[in-house]
Amino acid sequence: TSHKIFLSCRRRFLWNEKIERKTISMPSASIKKNISCSKENLIKMVLDIEKYPEFVPWCLNGKIHSKNDKGNKVEITADLTIGKSFFNETYKSFVIYDKSSDSIHVTNMDGPLKRLKNQWFFKQKGENSEVDFYVDFELKNKILNLLMIKSFHIGLKKIADAFEKRARELFKRG
Repeated sequence: TSHKIFLSCRRRFLWNEKIERKTISMPSASIKKNISCSKENLIKMVLDIEKYPEFVPWCLNGKIHSKNDKGNKVEITADLTIGKSFFNETYKSFVIYDKSSDSIHVTNMDGPLKRLKNQWFFKQKGENSEVDFYVDFELKNKILNLLMIKSFHIGLKKIADAFEKRARELFKRG
């Protein structure tokens, strides 16, 4: 199993009461993994949002509100409740599975996220699948945002590893 993590930061400017410019780097990252199963199985697993609490770190609940198959695309509206220690928030997202490009695109609709852009790209590579995952987000709460920035890359790796482990458990070969 191999994976690559690419981290980058966007610059955001905030102004405090004294009108001093403060710079906060917002996290975005991509991870590429090769996983021993078919891309179809991986896509089904990623779209099974209600199962996330069983394996995704800090995910307390997942609920699909609507799922509409529109031929070449599937549109899903779902809630995820995430939490750790004192933090426990639910956010609503809009998920589009594009069958023609084997990709999943997620944006936030409501909740603690000011911005969410999450993309999954799947390619079959022999008996394995290559998954390219990209996430870019910002929380509305500036204090929590600062805390997230400090542990972002660690948390993202744990989540990516959890998806890989789940795929191995569900789709063992041999």
